[in-house]
Amino acid sequence: MPTFRVGDASLDFETSGEEGPVVVQLHGLTSSRDRDAHLGLDLARALRGHRVLRYDARGHGGSSGTPRPEHYHWSRLAEDLLALLDEVAPGEQVHGIGPSMGAGTLLHAALADLDRFATLCLVVPPTAWSTRPAQRERYLADAALIEAEGVGAFVHQASTAPGPPALADAPATEPTVAEELLPTILRGAAATDLPDPEQVGRIPVPTLVLAWEDDPSHPVSTAVALGELLPVSRVVVAQTPYGLMAWPGLVAEHVAVGAGLRRG
Repeated sequence: MPTFRVGDASLDFETSGEEGPVVVQLHGLTSSRDRDAHLGLDLARALRGHRVLRYDARGHGGSSGTPRPEHYHWSRLAEDLLALLDEVAPGEQVHGIGPSMGAGTLLHAALADLDRFATLCLVVPPTAWSTRPAQRERYLADAALIEAEGVGAFVHQASTAPGPPALADAPATEPTVAEELLPTILRGAAATDLPDPEQVGRIPVPTLVLAWEDDPSHPVSTAVALGELLPVSRVVVAQTPYGLMAWPGLVAEHVAVGAGLRRG
């Protein structure tokens, strides 16, 4: 797979499709494009007539990373995304899809370049603002656990926690991050947040917000708040695996309809 150098890291990426508008798909914290596909979160798979760009964020999957937590702040990951887009789709307006950390990255990227995105799809947006401090403490505790007992203890702890009903049929997976980088990445996540609500309200991009129930790390409250802040938005909440199965079709519809709204 091709790689793209962004400062002190290399991003592993792939493209599919030979013509049409570009859709860039991101992934969540400690995941990768391959792991998200195993979890049923390859949400671009129903698109037709588009070029799809999938990549692993720095430190994740096949991409290299650095031992500095600040390099994993969502604003820094947004810089990586925009640089990659300048390489793969220079001057083009693109569609963005991103779960969790990917949603945070897309919001920061959209604010940095308000004209870059035709549509956004924010999937299971993470804790933010008032709910972020408790998540920050969990990430710091997880980083300490990995350093003290290894990644196996972290994986075991995660496996004993109840998951959202929408993922009831999802296979068990493990982080796709090197063990020596994982504490650094978690500390970087602990020190970041979504843009301020006032800034989010300035994003004119048609946005689909997809959430699922009963996940403290990705509360429906964040999705609802984003739906209220973003000028052109729709919020859909999945309660079961059947709801999750509908997401690729919803994304394809949003990309087609939202592009027309953006042009208008």
